[in-house]
Amino acid sequence: MRKLSFLLVFSLLLFTACKKDSVDATSTKTLQSSINDMTSSLPTIKQIKFNEALYILKTFGVEADGDVAELKGLGQLINGKKVPEILSLADQVAQKNGIEWASTAPPSLGEMNIFGDDKAKESDPNDIKANSLSVITTPTGNDGNGATAIQIIPRLVDNAGNPVSFTGAGLEATLEVFSNGVKLSTAKNLMTDNNFKGFNLKFSSIPAGKVVDNKIDITVSVKTTAKTFKMSKIGLDVNPSALKVPAPPKIDSTTVNQDPSAVDPNSPVNQTNPTISTDPNAATTPSVPKQPIADPKATVSKFLNNVSSQNLKAAFDASNNPSWGSYESFSNPTSGFGSVKNVNVKNITSNAANANSASVNATYDVTDKNGKTTSLKVTFGLKNVNGDWKISSYKINP
Repeated sequence: MRKLSFLLVFSLLLFTACKKDSVDATSTKTLQSSINDMTSSLPTIKQIKFNEALYILKTFGVEADGDVAELKGLGQLINGKKVPEILSLADQVAQKNGIEWASTAPPSLGEMNIFGDDKAKESDPNDIKANSLSVITTPTGNDGNGATAIQIIPRLVDNAGNPVSFTGAGLEATLEVFSNGVKLSTAKNLMTDNNFKGFNLKFSSIPAGKVVDNKIDITVSVKTTAKTFKMSKIGLDVNPSALKVPAPPKIDSTTVNQDPSAVDPNSPVNQTNPTISTDPNAATTPSVPKQPIADPKATVSKFLNNVSSQNLKAAFDASNNPSWGSYESFSNPTSGFGSVKNVNVKNITSNAANANSASVNATYDVTDKNGKTTSLKVTFGLKNVNGDWKISSYKINP
């Protein structure tokens, strides 16, 4: 009998020792197994909060579409972590996304199952009986030039259009923002009851260059156990002065290497070519570069005028500057010349010039698409490319 008792105790100890106390995300099977082991070692209330934390992380802590991809992302996020670390991480994600949830608060989301069992249970708080979704939009904030945001509040409603009353749910609410058919952003939140505050869409988070006719479209979806409800609103007005506009471009700085021949008339590159040999026995005869006809100042002036009028293709064609990269980089509305609204040229002077290179100084004001004006003093380096002056360097002076 004693021997049997010893064997039972030994077996129990062995079973306990095999239980995992941290996440093993080697595969979906090991992920589920390790999470089950960790959950079973917790008190009942702590088990519920742990499952809520996993749901928060799976839904809002990873960038993925679909349950399978979200589960894989969750595994990568929490691999090797123990329960306290996972609860702490969920607190951070909830706070970052404005979700009213805390690991130290009482259970609030009901029964959560991150492994995809969406079948309704008798006590399932997410099995909300509703007929449709309504969306209320209200302009909010005012910086003196109009609204700075839109408050977007979804409500589950019954057949009569009255809000459905519920508490203790964990409904995944998603907001998608579009303009002219192009998706601009996606946000998620948890709807726990019918007092859900919704989404506060700040105009400053929307790129001005992607908004057409100062209007946006929104689609809100709310996922219950049995059904996902959706509602769209088309042609919502936005305040153009509050949209996200990049600062004036600083593509080059004083640390950018520029063509030394563009600013140094004593550079060996700028020295007059040696006299062409007339010896018929000479092995090679150096070719004479085609001389530019136009004034390099005219090239810089035309470049600035094209930037001011947003004829960026013509401006880019007037350059041969590796620092500006491709046309897409050059015209980028956030970090390139696409953010410029207007250029007011004050002065353009030649600094140095010869047959192969030139240097031009320009003083001008740049106004971005948010109305902010910056005064700049720039040295343009130019080089002779087949008889045409091309901007080869760009230095912003203090």
